[in-house]
Amino acid sequence: MSGFSADWLALREPADHRARNRELLARLRARFAGQEAVTVVDLGSGTGSNLRACAPQLAPRQRWILVDHDETLLETARARLSEWASSAEASPDGLRLSKDGKELAVRFLQADLAGGAAQALEDSPDLVTAAALFDLVSLRWIEDFATEVARRRAVLYTALTYEGTARWRPPHPADDEILAAFHAHQARDKGFGPAAGARATALLEAAFRAAGCQVRTAPSPWRLGPESALLIRELAAGTATAAREAGHVSEPIVRAWLEARSKGAACVIGHLDLLALPPR
Repeated sequence: MSGFSADWLALREPADHRARNRELLARLRARFAGQEAVTVVDLGSGTGSNLRACAPQLAPRQRWILVDHDETLLETARARLSEWASSAEASPDGLRLSKDGKELAVRFLQADLAGGAAQALEDSPDLVTAAALFDLVSLRWIEDFATEVARRRAVLYTALTYEGTARWRPPHPADDEILAAFHAHQARDKGFGPAAGARATALLEAAFRAAGCQVRTAPSPWRLGPESALLIRELAAGTATAAREAGHVSEPIVRAWLEARSKGAACVIGHLDLLALPPR
């Protein structure tokens, strides 16, 4: 699986949290309303941003298993969650946290999910969650994953899966060409087989419906303006790098596009959130 730096994840976290679809978060909260405790598996957990976004919506007592292939990110998650919580103490298998009336037991699991998610789901969770993950995995991985989650009768909540749109302001003549090259790069194998890319949410929806689940999706776009100048700059740089590596756009065009974006820009990047409830 391709790696992401802790700095990049920290930079995007405020935009991620603002973008999450509030209706789907409310439905997630309603699903677990009245439940005293919940067990959650967070796949591709990075530095714990998804936990920080979801914990306020869930039961008073929460047991989290944070799963990532990158040991450094898991160690960073341990530190950042300790800073985020009102109180934190080490436990034999992770952390015990208190935050806004919630009690969280957090375990950290280093695992390569390329072979499937089954190994991470052996605790029979109530909720499986992930953020900005499924555009990296393959159709076959998604189909196997849906089967495993449905078999355990777990809820799936996933946020911020890229859906293929990027609208930059001011517009540039190379916007469409750069975006097409980015999509070509995104479809490359990220360790799971050919990546689903912008089709990921549609593939997830189809796979979970085929498994008998009730599925809802909702938009969660990044809307980035002057307050997100550094994030925009890093996003543009990453997009330009992908376009170069795809080999579909000439270097002068990539340079001109990136130079224009470095002079100030705003953008809307499309994402989708998804909530799947187990078969009745």
